[in-house]
Amino acid sequence: MPMLEYNPPRDPWVDIVYEDEHLLAVNKPSGLLSVPGRAPEHYDSMWSRLLETYPEIQVVHRLDMCTSGLMLLAKNKPAESALKKQFQYRLTHKVYYARVWGRVEEDEGVVELPLIADWPNRPRQKVCFEDGKPSKTLFQVVQREEKTTMVRLLPITGRSHQLRVHMQALGHPIVGDEFYSQGEAFLFSDRLELHAAELSFYHPDSHDLRSIFVPCDFYLEAEARIFHYFDPVRQLPDYKTLPRP
Repeated sequence: MPMLEYNPPRDPWVDIVYEDEHLLAVNKPSGLLSVPGRAPEHYDSMWSRLLETYPEIQVVHRLDMCTSGLMLLAKNKPAESALKKQFQYRLTHKVYYARVWGRVEEDEGVVELPLIADWPNRPRQKVCFEDGKPSKTLFQVVQREEKTTMVRLLPITGRSHQLRVHMQALGHPIVGDEFYSQGEAFLFSDRLELHAAELSFYHPDSHDLRSIFVPCDFYLEAEARIFHYFDPVRQLPDYKTLPRP
């Protein structure tokens, strides 16, 4: 499905929440591409804006255009390589907040549904038990509202649109989602209410475990949870266990 109209927010132009000589973290607004699209009019992106000041900047992971929140970028090639490996081998942890349609009855749970691209309806994804890739999301209810539920999400895998499809599959699409919500659920918000609030990773130079948090503009009570989240069995492995190429 082509992008009908692209009018990314311009204020602030860039919101840097952490920076050192190896990397920086930004709070990407909803409506801004992570990297340029194919068309010239879709060049404006988080990466292209940072490129104006940081000519060596490299993207190591992406957020959907409509998702807001933390993006980590590398300022040199060694940092880029180290960070990309961490995402590849799932040494990073991410916590999202989302407002979903309806009342989620379970206080917490796990969604394990395989996902695959819905090719006739790209960029949509879909659940497919025959050919889909394994996908796992942990969820936790943080607040039940009149028509919606605020949930905290921890993706164990990182498939495209994973959180959006998994919530829809539970019968609770994220409000404002142009691809996976309909009717009142879609009209409830003028944006996709999905925010990448927290990211943990090993610093590419010191190897120390770091965690960065940015507040959520549609849920002001959001808090940092990375070191005491709801799956105590899963632990971050030591950086030294990272597989070598």
